[in-house]
Amino acid sequence: SNWRNYLHLCKPKVVALLLITAFVAMQLAVNTLEQLFAWQTMLTIMLALTGIGLGASSAAVINHLVDIKIDSKMQRTQQRPMVKGSISIGNAVLFAVVLATASMGILITYINLTTALLTLSGLIGYAFIYSLYLKHRTPQNIVIGGLSGALPPLLGWTSITNEINLNAMILLLVIFLWTPAHFWALAIDRIEDYKKAKVPMLPVIKGIPHTKNCIISYALLTILVSCLPFVVELSGIFYLICALGLGAWYLSHCLKLKYNANEQTAKQCFFASINYLFALFSALLIDHYYLLITS
Repeated sequence: SNWRNYLHLCKPKVVALLLITAFVAMQLAVNTLEQLFAWQTMLTIMLALTGIGLGASSAAVINHLVDIKIDSKMQRTQQRPMVKGSISIGNAVLFAVVLATASMGILITYINLTTALLTLSGLIGYAFIYSLYLKHRTPQNIVIGGLSGALPPLLGWTSITNEINLNAMILLLVIFLWTPAHFWALAIDRIEDYKKAKVPMLPVIKGIPHTKNCIISYALLTILVSCLPFVVELSGIFYLICALGLGAWYLSHCLKLKYNANEQTAKQCFFASINYLFALFSALLIDHYYLLITS
């Protein structure tokens, strides 16, 4: 049905993961249980997640618009609504504008200008700078363009505090370093699609062996940075143990991809990266709740 096509344009699974990281950052920005469960805080969180989600959805719709030609050449994306003609270009543009306008209206009116401007910069960075330019110009596209996708924890933090500090930047850095290895695993699995569409992803330009080395390097950097919340006392020992254990588990998938790969290993590594990030931020949240309760 048509509403499902519009929902598909919003990339709901991707947006959901982004909102989870934003939500965790919102919780971490609150220092007491009283404040956490105050109705003003809960309302702020609800409105901020709505505004951030609408902005991310608008960027996703624009990405669908920009990528119509290459999506039509790739097996993974041939069933997308814009490729099939289920939604017209005009309607998709209008949908993206409505989503972006609603996002800015909510964030400016009910949250703060800092969060609104950062959300807008993320929308522009992903929908235009990455999708229109970087994606087609450099094999480092996902490294440079990954900053837009790493913004949600910062947006979550600023929606509560209206300020940017070290804690927020550490959370952003975790996702920024996580993104390349996550996406390159998918690029290896779909390398023939990217060759056919002439998209200069890293495995297409530098080869699969080089990409596997880069995946391991970025996974190690992600694991290292994931320990920083404990170092700056944003989290406790429970989180540190979880971060190290989850990191070892994720790294094992990356090493298997390099040294003992089969046809499914790249896809398995891709999904392992998603589960890793979800579990890591869940550990942050559980640890924070424990520290609030026991303090």
